[in-house]
Amino acid sequence: MVTSSPAAASVPELLSLATQRLIRTVDALSDDDWQVPSLLPGWSRAHVAAHLALNAEALAGALEGVREGRDVPMYVSAEARENDIAALGAADPQELRDRLMAGCHRLGESVEHLPESLFGIDIRRTPGAAAFSAGRVGEMRLREVEIHHADLGVDYTWADWPAAFSVLLLDGRSKVYEGEPFTAHAEDLDRSWAFGGGSGVTVHGPSGLLGWWSTGRDPGQGLTCAGELPRMESW
Repeated sequence: MVTSSPAAASVPELLSLATQRLIRTVDALSDDDWQVPSLLPGWSRAHVAAHLALNAEALAGALEGVREGRDVPMYVSAEARENDIAALGAADPQELRDRLMAGCHRLGESVEHLPESLFGIDIRRTPGAAAFSAGRVGEMRLREVEIHHADLGVDYTWADWPAAFSVLLLDGRSKVYEGEPFTAHAEDLDRSWAFGGGSGVTVHGPSGLLGWWSTGRDPGQGLTCAGELPRMESW
């Protein structure tokens, strides 16, 4: 079974390349394209891009706080986060592009230059929320960029994900899954993941599609299973 993620040292590089692909996609959108519904219910493409821009700014601000010895949560509150996404999603497309590009650059620099000695410092999404370690930010942002890039509903899909990202995603999803146990087997990589402790049915398919399905974004068409396909909750 695969239990480890790609080497931590590779995450900044994976994030940099994923961000470059995202920016190219966003730059190619016409002004009319922004208000087209995304693959996320209730969100336009502008909302998805606004979320990515604000997430980059929030994570960068938190990491800057870590470096300076200050406790800086990502967001003031969950309500403020939602309001900010709505506001930026309604902004002029060029403003949204500029915010996204600047936020991505700022966060990329923060991730790349975070001293290893600070990896264990806690960051919180909102004041009082559960904490996560600063060393996880690069991996967290990589998931945000790759998954939400596909959520835009343009030409970029799970089939374009690098294998290293699919491995990282399946590693993470298998560890937090709480449903009926099953095994996911990526035929392109000849690797398997134990969801819920493993055993049960085995679900076969490409690693990218398995990862996309594991987020609850796909009904599992294109996957094969000798039995009933497990139900994946949206994430």
